[in-house]
Amino acid sequence: MTDLLDTERPPRRSGRPGTADPGPGGRAARDSSPWWLRRSAVTALCAIAGVYTLLPLVWLLFAVTKTLPELYSGNGFSPSAGFHVFDNVQDLFTVDGGRFGRWMLNTAVYAVGGALAATLLSVAAGYAFDKFQFRGKEKWYALVIAGVLIPNTAIVIPLYLMMANAQLTDTMWSVFIPLVVNPFGVYLARAYSSGAIPDELLEAARIDGAGEVRTFLSVGLRIMAPGALTIFLIQFIGIWNNFFLPMVMLTDNDLFTVAQGLFTWNSAVSQNPDYTRMVVVGSAVTTIPLLLLFLPLQRHWRAGLAEGGVK
Repeated sequence: MTDLLDTERPPRRSGRPGTADPGPGGRAARDSSPWWLRRSAVTALCAIAGVYTLLPLVWLLFAVTKTLPELYSGNGFSPSAGFHVFDNVQDLFTVDGGRFGRWMLNTAVYAVGGALAATLLSVAAGYAFDKFQFRGKEKWYALVIAGVLIPNTAIVIPLYLMMANAQLTDTMWSVFIPLVVNPFGVYLARAYSSGAIPDELLEAARIDGAGEVRTFLSVGLRIMAPGALTIFLIQFIGIWNNFFLPMVMLTDNDLFTVAQGLFTWNSAVSQNPDYTRMVVVGSAVTTIPLLLLFLPLQRHWRAGLAEGGVK
């Protein structure tokens, strides 16, 4: 009887329960390519992406050292016969009565003011959506997030009509006001608040007698500082490079942004060929503030973006 049971007992499978035997050659099929080949392929793709990204910047660094005839002759990546950077920059800030300096100042005002206002509004809204309960909370939040899906070009004309009715077109307010609202910043602030601010800490502040505003300013805002910095940098870069909104709202040359001003010069190359050199040098100069702001703060920016991406 025992021998009969032993013969009918199914063979015992090796390995963990619930796992199928890959069969002969299964593991070898999955690991057919060596690890160094996979790593080399990933490294090659990253190198190609890096070269593709940096190539225009390298060309710009070579071009900023050249005179106008040198820009049209030879290879774009060939060095200049002389070093004309300082002469080019001096001409950039003196041509047309120093208009480029005015454009830089306008852009700095738009970017700093708009980024600060958008950051404060986004952090406050994200904190409220995360920590407070009110009627229609999720519906309002879904409506805000829907704004991320709407391209800016689709709302520029309605914004222009609203600003025209308010008689704000061709003023700095027509550019500044639309930049204050940032739906993506609200989303990022709520995600960061949910992952970084424990509810027990807020309850402790309320027990100590702090009101909601004081709790937000003294506790919530301090903890959300890395996330707020991330929102500020994203908004600052977006405003600094913004072109379409100022082009629609502004006609006064003294209110132009750098992007709009360089576009104006580029459109007038047929009248003044030297504008080509000014556009090239101006494009290089406009990247300096972004590099000075982004590179020292990239560690905090990456930390804030990673924390906000947890949710």
